[in-house]
Amino acid sequence: MQAFQRISHDPNVMGGKPCIRGMRVTVGTIVGLIASGHSRDDILQLYPYLEAQDITEALSYAAWRVDEVELPFAIA
Repeated sequence: MQAFQRISHDPNVMGGKPCIRGMRVTVGTIVGLIASGHSRDDILQLYPYLEAQDITEALSYAAWRVDEVELPFAIA
């Protein structure tokens, strides 16, 4: 697994979804905003407590998750 310093998983925060630095901003929120046409500057204005590196790492995390392959266990 690749190490992500700014992505956290806590079952008590947003149901365990991957979040930015323990805050209630999910990776999915960041990816969704980018996908809907918001710029990095727009996102930083909407969420002033985020840093530019948070957005970069959220996108990197999302790309890594898309490439990850889950293989089913064989049932004997």
